[in-house]
Amino acid sequence: MMGNDASILWLFFGFKGRISRMAFLLGGLAMVVVTMFVLYRVNIAEQLARGLDFWTTILAVVVFVSLWCQAALAAKRLHDMDQPGLWAVSMFVPILNFFAFLALCFLKGTPGANRFGPAPNLPG
Repeated sequence: MMGNDASILWLFFGFKGRISRMAFLLGGLAMVVVTMFVLYRVNIAEQLARGLDFWTTILAVVVFVSLWCQAALAAKRLHDMDQPGLWAVSMFVPILNFFAFLALCFLKGTPGANRFGPAPNLPG
């Protein structure tokens, strides 16, 4: 991560710096958990026939925020591999996104500092 500047807000919303494979996976997992919880609530609201509008609105917000977060995570992971963050767009192209995700999960980052900052302080 970025030393003392690392925070949850930076992890999910910032586009500068580098993150490890582990941080990328854990960040993605956190987004999946939040999205699944909201989907669960939408399903319950639909069955109970109350609160559906509220939870559907929350779902729309969560999906929009998740797209931003995924782009931020991918950009920082790409930075760890000494690649421009603009390649994060590949995460939104069907079929290509699967291969991009695998690459971000399994390819090692640049050892030591690179043009995007110091090495992440987490293993992976």
